[in-house]
Amino acid sequence: MHHGPAVKLESDNAADPKAKLGLVLFFVYSLVYVGFIIINTLSPKTMGESIVLGLNLAVVYGFGLILLAIVMGLIYNIMCNRIEKKLNIAQETVD
Repeated sequence: MHHGPAVKLESDNAADPKAKLGLVLFFVYSLVYVGFIIINTLSPKTMGESIVLGLNLAVVYGFGLILLAIVMGLIYNIMCNRIEKKLNIAQETVD
């Protein structure tokens, strides 16, 4: 039994802007993560210092990285939806 695609795939006029946005967010996250790695490498004792509510910098920074990834994912989704609506609807009016 052969199953075809569930939906008809069409061209995505927003593919390039979405890819650029994804790369920008990736590099921003990478810079923040590199900061985490540099602190761990150059000053591991700093990561053990209590920062907030008795939690050390490693835990706070780690949770910050997780939250940043979630927020950036939400930003990516919202921005991509806006880009798709703008560019793909513009294409539909041309057709």
